[in-house]
Parts: sequence; structure tokens; C-alpha cells
Amino acid sequence: MEELRADIDRTGLDTLAGRKAPRCRVLLIAGRPGSGRTALAERLVGQLADDYPDGVLRARLTGADGEPVPTERTARALLAGLGAPVPAGAGEDELTEALRTALLGRRTLLLLDDAAGAEQVDPLLPDESGCLVVAVSRGPLTGVPDVRPCTLGGLDTAAAVELLERYAGPTRITCDPVAAKAVVEECGGQPAALVLVGGWLAAHPKTTVVDAAKRLRELPPADGHESAGRPLARAFWLAYEALPASAARILRLLALAPAGPADAHTTSALAGCSVAAAESALEDFAARGLLRAEPAGPYLGPQYRVPGCLASMLRALLETQERPAEVELARARMLERTVRQLHSCRASTETDDPLTRRRLAELPRPLRFPTPQAAEEWLRGRLPALLAAARLAVRDGRLDTLARRLVSALTRALTAHLGAEEAGPELYGLHQLVLDVAQRCEMPLEKAAALLNLGDLDARAGRTRTALGRYREALDSAREASDPYATSRSLESIAASHQELGDWQRAADWYRRALELRLTRGEPADEARLYGRLGAVHTYAGEWGEALRDWRAAAATYRRLRDLPGHARALGEIARVQEYAGRPQEALRTCLEAVEQARQAGDVRLEAAVRLRLADTLERLGDPPAAGLHRGEAERLLAAGEPTGSAGTPGSAAGPGAAGGDGPGISPARAPGVPRPQPGPHGG
Repeated sequence: MEELRADIDRTGLDTLAGRKAPRCRVLLIAGRPGSGRTALAERLVGQLADDYPDGVLRARLTGADGEPVPTERTARALLAGLGAPVPAGAGEDELTEALRTALLGRRTLLLLDDAAGAEQVDPLLPDESGCLVVAVSRGPLTGVPDVRPCTLGGLDTAAAVELLERYAGPTRITCDPVAAKAVVEECGGQPAALVLVGGWLAAHPKTTVVDAAKRLRELPPADGHESAGRPLARAFWLAYEALPASAARILRLLALAPAGPADAHTTSALAGCSVAAAESALEDFAARGLLRAEPAGPYLGPQYRVPGCLASMLRALLETQERPAEVELARARMLERTVRQLHSCRASTETDDPLTRRRLAELPRPLRFPTPQAAEEWLRGRLPALLAAARLAVRDGRLDTLARRLVSALTRALTAHLGAEEAGPELYGLHQLVLDVAQRCEMPLEKAAALLNLGDLDARAGRTRTALGRYREALDSAREASDPYATSRSLESIAASHQELGDWQRAADWYRRALELRLTRGEPADEARLYGRLGAVHTYAGEWGEALRDWRAAAATYRRLRDLPGHARALGEIARVQEYAGRPQEALRTCLEAVEQARQAGDVRLEAAVRLRLADTLERLGDPPAAGLHRGEAERLLAAGEPTGSAGTPGSAAGPGAAGGDGPGISPARAPGVPRPQPGPHGG
């Protein structure tokens, strides 16, 4: 430990050459799984944490399935840990660059555990010499400059006996130190093997240490393992074969748990047992050294993780001792339980609804959350495992209906608790999963919905051209499905993208196509909204005649619908265009009519906004006293009136007409924010 700490301040190659270190210092703790490398790294991080006031970030670079975690996912998690904005749908290069930028000027300590190689570590290294990275890997990180390695073998005899005593208890170890040394020799001094043997001794209080050493020698050689890994394999088998059949089955099925710690609900669903039985089994496994306990929050409950050095052996046991049908059934039970938990999590935000309260009351008590805050804490704490469960369900390919339900429930829970903006990065990945399922199962409507949602997130992140491509694909899928709603939604989104790009002609053309579809279907509310969109586009282009025609059509449709606020807004837009076109007297008359419509609607904020526009028009006409009267009346209305949900400025076109859900279904069309138009070169 002292040598590791000394390496932090030791002169590097750049300093010797007279250059400032361009990147952070990297300490490497290398060793086989089970050598205690992660425990040593955590101990080092605990000692150094006070020296890095900007905090400690942790990331595991190998998943529970033994596959390397994509760098994109790791960078996203580290950015979230820093509280930095995470752009939805960003690629690996953009995310790693954002991570390096976020770490500039900080003193942060990063622990990168179980790295498969330098290609995983190098993109995550900060360009900040005040940061420190502690990497844990099996071998050297060739390609990472100026890395300081520390290679672990086995523990020395004294330390190994002390570790064995900690788990087995002091009495038997003290009474038979020779046998304890024999156990250490059989375990090769490997900490993980010693923990398992210590747990076995603790579970068998009448067994001597000599019996443990003898049993280890009698176990058959662990074929298929390297010589250095055989002591751990024998110790694992010693602990595993001592389990009752039911407990051994639960342990095997934990290999199906998605990435992240497993809790009692996950274990209960996998094994088909009660939550209480699952809790008891998890506690027993932890006492035997087969699981590691994780920190838990007030509402999260105890969490346990399979040590990485044991994961491959559990997977091998699952493949050889469980029938494929049983494995699939266990996975389906786990996903179904997760869906129900997510429904309960989302419903906790809607307790004002009597129907929702009744449905919550019908759920088993362990699935309910006492407060929305408890549900949100559970969602945040279990989010890595929930996302991993969704990815596994989609990748499996045999549970597509359940996978879609899981993705939908997770999407709705994230939106309800975190909001669309904060949950954007996770939602992007979930919609991509829906797209994968839809393409595999040849479901054009679901494909269109996923493409529309992905396009919305791309557009929100400023990738308008990427969004435009997705909307065009969605239009093809919607037409293939013969779904008019998805088709009109796609047409409007394509138009909105062209509007965002400033291509007024194409925007008007696509809005007109969407309008024709609404006219064919006889949907007057959407017709009025699309007339308004067309009017706005023509206004931006400076085509006053076209703009007036469309806004008048919108106003007439709102009037037929008896929509007084919509009619008032449309009249306000007509007045705006008339003023741009050099018709101030007409604009004044239209503004007065808009004020009357807003007054009849009882919308004080809308009336105040129209009066402010009227005041601007009067000032341009050279009547400051009248303008002052209307401006004062607007201020009085704003001060006296309560804000209403439908309030808005007359300058805004009618809102999105497609009422979409927050799941992977079709969501509302996006209305890009375009600056206030100025008079253009084209007359009306």
C-alpha cells in the first residue's frame, strides 16, 4: 500500500523531460480474479479520497456476463456521476470528449475495475494532471503511457491466516495453526479462495481445520482451469456442494440476474420462492463468501453482487444443471416481476387518481412503495440492473412481448420520476431496443413509433439532420402499417425538421401534406393547428399573403370549434402579419377583436399578452396614451389573475396536436423553437 501511494508523487517521464504531465497519473493493480485486486483498490481509494475533494467515481468495465462494457456506456455513467449533462444518443467519441472536458480543473479520483485491456481505459483518462485513475486489470495495460503497475500474487502466510480467521472465527484457527497453514497452501494464498473456505468452516462449526484441508486435497482437480485458478475453483466447489439443493439452485439462477446488485425481489422471481426465503438465502450466501453485500439506501433494501471471480463458474453450473426451458421460465418470471415493480413505481406519482389508488392497493405489499420519493430512490438505485434486464430481454429474442412490456414500463417510470430531459439518454437506448425488436419481428407500426421517438431525441439534442432521416424512415414504416396517425405524425415531424433547418419551402410542402391527410379524415382541431403551422412558416419566409390566408383559415376553424383561446391566438398572429405587411390599421382592428375573444374566453394571461401586442401597434401608429392604457391594463391583469394552464402568447402557434404517450409509442410532434420572424423580402 505504501508503494502504491508513493507512486502517485513519483516523478514521471514527462516531468523528467521538463514537460508538464498532459494527463492524469494511472496506477494499475494487476492480478487474477480472486487475488484481492478489487479489495486492494477499494482500500487504496478509501485512503486517498480526502486528497481529491471533487469526489470518487467508480466504473466496472466488465459486465456480469463476462463481456467488456462498451466505453460509451461507461462514459455516460461517469458523466452522470459528475452531474454533467449527458447528450441523448451521443456516440463514444462525443461522450469521452465530454467526460474529459467535465474533469478539467477538478481533482477527482477514478476507480476503473476489471478492465479487459488498455482500449477500455485509455479513452476514459482525464486530460487533467490533478486527477488520479486507479485501474484494476488482469494483465498489463500496454498502450497506456506512464502507467504504474502493481502485480498481485498470493497473500503471505500470516496475512492469509488472518483472513481465514476473520471468516471462520478465531478458535479453531488458533488451536490448529499448522492445519490453518495447510489450508492457506491449498488455497495458494488467494483471498477469494480463503474467504470461501472460511465461510465453509463458519457454516460447519463442528468441522475442524484439518477436515477442511483434507477435503480440499480430496476434491478432484479443476479441469478446464489454469493451474493458478484451480485453488479458487476447488474452494468454490467445496462451498457449493455443502449447500442444500434448494439453496444451490437459487445460487445457480443468480447467474441470470442482470448487471448490478441483485435484491430479494430479483432472487425471489428467479427461483420462484417467497421474498422472505430469498432474503434468507442471500444473507446465507454472503456469510459463506459466495456473494458480496453492497451499500443500500433506506428504501432500496439489501443488495448483493456475485464476485466477478465466481461469475463464470456459476454460469457453467447453470448451463450444465438447469434445463433450457427452466432457465427461460426463470428469466420470464424475473422480467414479469420487474414489469410489475415498474408499474407500481410509476403509479406512485399518480395517487390522486382513485383508479390508480385501487390498483396499487391490489398489488402485494412487497411491490408497493410508501411514497413517491421511495419509488424514485428505488428507480435510481436499480437503474443499471433495469437497463441491463431490458437489453438482455431484447437480445434473448424469445421473449419479445415481455421485452416490449418491460421497455414500455421502464420508459414510463423514468419519464414520470426523472422527466423527459433528465431521462433522455436512457430513453434513447430504450427506444433503440424497441426498434431492434420491431425490426426483428417485422412490426412496422412499432418500428415507426420507435423511429419517431428517436428522431425527437435527436432533434432535441440538435442533430436535426439525423432526426430528419429517422422521420423519413418512420413515414415509410407508417405507410406500410397503413396507420394514419403515425403517418400524419411523421409528416409533421419532417416538416418541423425542415422548419428548424430554415428550409421554409420544404417545411410548407410537408405541412401541407399533413394538412391534406387531416382534411381527408375530418379532424378540425388538427386542421386548425396545421393551418397555424403553415401560417408560421410563411411568416418566417416573409410571404405575407400566404401567411394571412393560412392564419385566417386557422381562425375560422377555431371559431367553428368554439375554441375561444385558439381563435384569439390566431387573430393575434393575423395582426402580427398585417403589421409586418405594412397594414397597421388592419392590425389594430384585428388586435381589438383578439382582445375581445380572449376576454370572452376568461383567459387573463392570454388577454394580457394580446393587449401588450395592441399597445405595441398603437405606439407605432403614434398613439402613446392609448398604448399606455392597454399596457397598464395588461400589467393589472397579470398581477391580479392566476396563471392558467392554457395560457400562452399570441405569437405561439397552436401546440402539438398529436397527443402521444411517454412510452415507446408515438409521442407528440416537436415544434422547433424559431426566433421571432422579421419582415422578409417577399411581399404578400
